[in-house]
Amino acid sequence: MTSRLLGHAGLGRVSLGRALLSLSLCGAAGGGLVAGLVMPFVGGAGLAAKRAASAFTELPAPLREEPLPEMTRLLDRDGRQIAQFYYQNRQSVPLSAVAPVMRQAIVAIEDSRFYEHGGLDLKGTLRALVTNTRAGGIRQGGSSISQQLVKNIMLSQAETEQERAQALVRTFRRKLDELRYALALERKYTKDQILERYLNIAYFGAGAFGVQAAARRFFGVDAADLTLTQAATLAGAVRTPYDTDPSLGDDHRGRLRARRDLVLSRMAELGLIGRDRALDAAAAPLALHLRPEPGGCAGSAYPFFCVYVEREVLTNPAFGYTRADRERRLQRGGLTIWTTIDPAAQRAADRALAARVSPRDNQVASETMIEPGTGRIRAMAVSKRYGRNPHDRALGRNTTYNLAADVAHGGGLGLQAGSTFKVFTLTTALKQGMRFGDGFTIPGSYVPSFGYRDCSGRAVNDPHTVIHNAGGEGGGGPYSLEMGTWQSVNIFYMRLEREVGLCDVVATARSLGIRRADGTPLREVPTFTLGANEMDPTTVAAAYAALAARGRYCRPMAIAAVVEHDGTRTEVPPACVAALEPAVADAVSHVLTGVFTKGTMRGQSIGRPAAGKTGTNNGYTSAWFAGYTPSLAAAVSVGDIRGSYRYPLTGVTIGGRYYGSVQGASLPGPIWVDSMRAALRGVPAHGFTPPDMSRFGGGFTPGLKEALEKQRKKQEKEKKKREAEHRRHDDAASQAGGPASGGTGTPGSRATPAPGNGSHPLAAGRLPFSAGNGRVPLGSGGGRAAAAVSPMRFPAAGHDFSQTFARMFSPDVARTFARVFGHNPAVASTAHTPVRGPARRTPRRTGSVGAPAATGRTSSSTGSSTGGGVGGSTGARRDGSARGRTSDARLYAASPRHTQEDTRRNRH
Repeated sequence: MTSRLLGHAGLGRVSLGRALLSLSLCGAAGGGLVAGLVMPFVGGAGLAAKRAASAFTELPAPLREEPLPEMTRLLDRDGRQIAQFYYQNRQSVPLSAVAPVMRQAIVAIEDSRFYEHGGLDLKGTLRALVTNTRAGGIRQGGSSISQQLVKNIMLSQAETEQERAQALVRTFRRKLDELRYALALERKYTKDQILERYLNIAYFGAGAFGVQAAARRFFGVDAADLTLTQAATLAGAVRTPYDTDPSLGDDHRGRLRARRDLVLSRMAELGLIGRDRALDAAAAPLALHLRPEPGGCAGSAYPFFCVYVEREVLTNPAFGYTRADRERRLQRGGLTIWTTIDPAAQRAADRALAARVSPRDNQVASETMIEPGTGRIRAMAVSKRYGRNPHDRALGRNTTYNLAADVAHGGGLGLQAGSTFKVFTLTTALKQGMRFGDGFTIPGSYVPSFGYRDCSGRAVNDPHTVIHNAGGEGGGGPYSLEMGTWQSVNIFYMRLEREVGLCDVVATARSLGIRRADGTPLREVPTFTLGANEMDPTTVAAAYAALAARGRYCRPMAIAAVVEHDGTRTEVPPACVAALEPAVADAVSHVLTGVFTKGTMRGQSIGRPAAGKTGTNNGYTSAWFAGYTPSLAAAVSVGDIRGSYRYPLTGVTIGGRYYGSVQGASLPGPIWVDSMRAALRGVPAHGFTPPDMSRFGGGFTPGLKEALEKQRKKQEKEKKKREAEHRRHDDAASQAGGPASGGTGTPGSRATPAPGNGSHPLAAGRLPFSAGNGRVPLGSGGGRAAAAVSPMRFPAAGHDFSQTFARMFSPDVARTFARVFGHNPAVASTAHTPVRGPARRTPRRTGSVGAPAATGRTSSSTGSSTGGGVGGSTGARRDGSARGRTSDARLYAASPRHTQEDTRRNRH
C-alpha cells in the first residue's frame, strides 16, 4: 500500500468496470450498512438498484471547470509586490511546487487509497465509517479526493449565497451527481492532475484558498518549503477549516493541533514516516506565523497609488466591457500588473511631505511625480494616511480620498491651481511670436472689461472686478515677459492673456492635458490665467512634464504591463502626442528656470537645472508648486481638507511650524525641492536644450531701460544710507567700549551688511520701478519681503553677464542689466551667510507694509520665499464668476514669533 501511495500517476487508474464490480460485491456483502453510508438508494427495491446502475453506466461529461478565482498582484517597477486583490486568497501552483511531504499528508488523511481506486472507494469508505464510529468523531475521510474536488468546483462556481447553499446541500440527487462527476473526472485526468487541482481549490481556513496561500498565511513560507509538522497541520485543517481556523483564538488552535497530531499518526500507520518521528513532530508546538494577507489598497505600502491603479482598471474598457466584468477580472483573474511606481521616488515624496505636514493637521499636502516623455507615474503621495478614521469620523489622520488625483481616480474636487496656470499663457505668447524681453507697461490696477472671449466666441468680460498685484498698494510700470513671470505679476498676465486670446490660452492648456479634477468643463473666464480652475497634482505634473519633454505630452500612466494567469504578457505603451513645437517648449523652460534664480523660488535649489512656477490663490485658499527637470516632473498642492474656501491657509500651524500665510514658495516649494533632490539622487544631471535665440531673442519693452536705471540709482542711494547708519552704530558701540551689537570682530569693527540686500529689485524681491508712493509692489506673491528672506546666493564677483543679457534683451537693456548685476559690488558678493549685524526693530519698506525686519538668521525652510500667483482665484469663484482683488502676498517666516497683530495687519 505504501508503494502505491507514493507512486506516480497511472498506478491507481482503475477501469469503470472494476469500480462497478466493487460496488456490486460490497452491496451483496454489506447490505444496508454500506448502502446507508454511500448509496441509500441501493438498499431499496430492485428497481431502484437497476436505475442506480444505469446512472453510473451512463456517465455525464466531466464537470465544466471555470478558472478558479485567482489573486491579482500589483508589482512596482522593480518587480516587488505592492498590493493584491482577490475574491478568494489563492495562488495556484503546479504539483511540482508542493512539498512531497504535503502531498503525502493530504492523501494519508483524506483518501489513503487515492492511487488505487477509480474515484469511488467503497472499501475505504466502509473502513472510514467503522473507524469514525469507534472514535466518536471524524478520523478519516469518507469521500474520495475526486469527490471532494467535484464539491469544491461546484462551490467555486457559485455566484450567490443561494447557489453556495445548494452546492452544500446533502440530498440523494446531489450525492449521486457528485459520485458520477467524480468518475468522469477520473476518466479525464491522471491522479496527479486531480491531486493538483484539489490542493489548489481546497479551503484551509483563515481566508486561505489553496495550499500556496495557506502555507503563506499559516507559516509565511511557500508550499514547496513546508516541513512535516507544517504539512500535517495544513492537511488536518482542510477537513473542518472553520472549526480549526487559528486566527479565531486558542480554542480553534487547540482543535487544529489535535487534527495535526491525527495526521501524523495516520502517516505513521501507513508507513510514510517512522513512529518516533511522528511522536517528535507531535510534541512540537504549532509554531504558527500568521501572516496577514490583506486584499485591496489598505494593506499596500503605496495606498494612494494603489487606488489610482485600481480605478484605472475599473474604468478602462481594455479590462472588460462593463464595470462588473472589470471588477471580476481584477479580483478573480489572477493578473500580475506591473506598475510604474519607483520606490526611491515614492520614499522621497513621502519623506518630504512627512517632514513638513503632519497627518494630524487639517491641512493636507499632495504630490505626484511623472517621468517626462512617457507619462509614467513615479510617485504619488498624500500627507495623511490611507483608511477610515476611528468611528468613521470625517476628520483625523486618515482619508480614503486619493487627493493627489482627480475624481475619476479616487480623488476629491481639487484645488484652484493659482499661478501655475500662467505657464499656459506664457506658452501661448511664445507660440504667437513674442520674444524674450518683449513686454508692456501695466497700470496699478486692472479691470477685465473688454477683450475676453471663450472658445464659443461668447464675451466673458467682467467689468465689475478690479485686479491688483499682490500687495494691492497700486502702482504700475514696465514689465518684460521674463520679469512678469519671475515675479508672477497678476496684472501683467491678465493683459497678456487678453493680447494672445483667452481661447488660445485655454486651447494650449487642453493640449497639455489640463482637465478639471471634478471632470466638468474648464471654466473659460478672464482669470483663467490666474488659476481659477480646480486641479489635482497628477494632471498639473503631467502638463509640466510635457514642457520637460520638449512639447511631448503623455497621458499619466500607472500600468506598464499586464501578465495573464496563463503567462501571456501585454505591454502598455505610453499614450503621447506632440502638443508643442520643441522650440516653443525650450523657450518656456528657459524663462521658467529664472523662477529659481531671479524669481519667487530664488534661493531654493535642487543642485541641478530646474524650471517651475509657484502658485498661491486669492485669500490663500491653496498653494502650489509645479516644476521639472529633463528627467522628472512633479507638482505639490496644499489646502485644508475641511474646505479650502472656508478655511484659508492664514494664521495656521502646519507640521509644528507657524505660517502667517502659506504661499507657493513657503511650503509647496520646499516640499518639491526636498523630494526632487532625493528622487534624483544618483540620476545624471542634464540641462535643458538652449532656446533658439534667432527666433526668441531680441525683444523690447518700452520704458524698461529707464525704469531699471531709476531703480538702480534709488538702490545706490539706499545703500549709502544704510552704510552711514552702520558707521554711526559702530562708532557708538566703539565709544561704549564694546563690540558692535551682533558683531563678531574686535571692538569698533563694523558689521557687514547682507550681500545685495536691497541692492537691486531682483535681489530683494522688488520690481524694477518706483511705485510712486514710496513703496515697491510685489508681483503676484512672487516677490520677497527683504525682512524675511533667507540668505541670498549671488554670482561670483566680476561675473560677466553681458553675453547672457545680450541674448535676452535689446542692447540698451542688456547693458543696463550687465551694469547693475555685473558691477554692483553688493550683488557680486559670493557670501552666503545671513546678516549677523545689529538687530533692527524698525521695519524697512520693501514693498511689504508692516513686514518685520530680519533679526539674526532667517531660514528658507520656514517660509523664506513667497508663493507666486496669489489670486489663482483672483476674481473667480468656484462657478467661474469674477470676484474681489488679489490677496496681499507679503512674506512671513514661519515662526511663532509673529504676533496676532502681525497677522491681522498683513491680511487684505
